[in-house]
Amino acid sequence: MANILFKEESYKIIGACFEVHNILGHGFKEAVYKDALELEFIKLEIPFVREKPFCIIYKDQKLKHFFIADFVIYDTIILEIKIGSYIGEPYIKQTLNYLKASGLRLGMVINFGAPSLNYQRVIF
Repeated sequence: MANILFKEESYKIIGACFEVHNILGHGFKEAVYKDALELEFIKLEIPFVREKPFCIIYKDQKLKHFFIADFVIYDTIILEIKIGSYIGEPYIKQTLNYLKASGLRLGMVINFGAPSLNYQRVIF
């Protein structure tokens, strides 16, 4: 049986997301969910950085533009918050690009926009 990358950490993150979704439901802007998650992460003592910028390197040159990850959790997991009706391919591709640029291996896309919370792990 294959090992799941950052299994325990992922479980804690998803638990925090379910707690936020259970209380707030769906329909708010992304910033509201991020604010609530920040409080949950602090309460659960989950280390995080919110809106962490990452440079993009092209042929050993740092580009002018960069990306900002919604959260970086445990210094190893990129967490992207969405409020769409489902987790679509553009969100997955965006997260893959973030992983490539950051050098991290695991991303999680969390969608608060549907009546039931849904999420997808993205591995690079």
